[in-house]
Amino acid sequence: MKFKAYLSGSKIASSASEAFSLNSQSSIGDRIDNKIHYTFVEAIYLMKKDRLELFKENKEIPEEKLMKIAEKKEHNFFARLRAYSDLKSRGYTVKTALKFGADFRVYDKGKKPGEEHAKWIVFAVYETDKLTWYEFAAKNRVAHSTKKNLLLAIVDAEGDVTYYEVRWLKP
Repeated sequence: MKFKAYLSGSKIASSASEAFSLNSQSSIGDRIDNKIHYTFVEAIYLMKKDRLELFKENKEIPEEKLMKIAEKKEHNFFARLRAYSDLKSRGYTVKTALKFGADFRVYDKGKKPGEEHAKWIVFAVYETDKLTWYEFAAKNRVAHSTKKNLLLAIVDAEGDVTYYEVRWLKP
């Protein structure tokens, strides 16, 4: 069932009962001040799934327009959207990881935030991106210091995602 959400500046929120139900079931969005707030990635994912209608004031915002807004406001937006959508389609719970300096935190299948800690932090990058050893080490250090495994989501030109998991080993 579709529900309405509203765009105000860079914020997307809904007070629809369906939004609260979806948040309880699948942890999509964050409950803040009696509303469910969505990232651009979450909102577009829900629009693609035909679950969300987005409005600004009383005018409907089509998915294509929101994509253009998001691409201007967020670095690596398409790579992040592809990784998020792919992980969700595989049954994982995916949340933002801004406080960890990563794109997402991913919970094992069937697990939710608050029940268990995330297993991975994810960095979504394009296959054409260059990553120095220092940048790679920094990403790995963030994962290690938060007791999570590093998952690199590499998005190719066709939009397909390949994952590489990096773990610390003690010889």
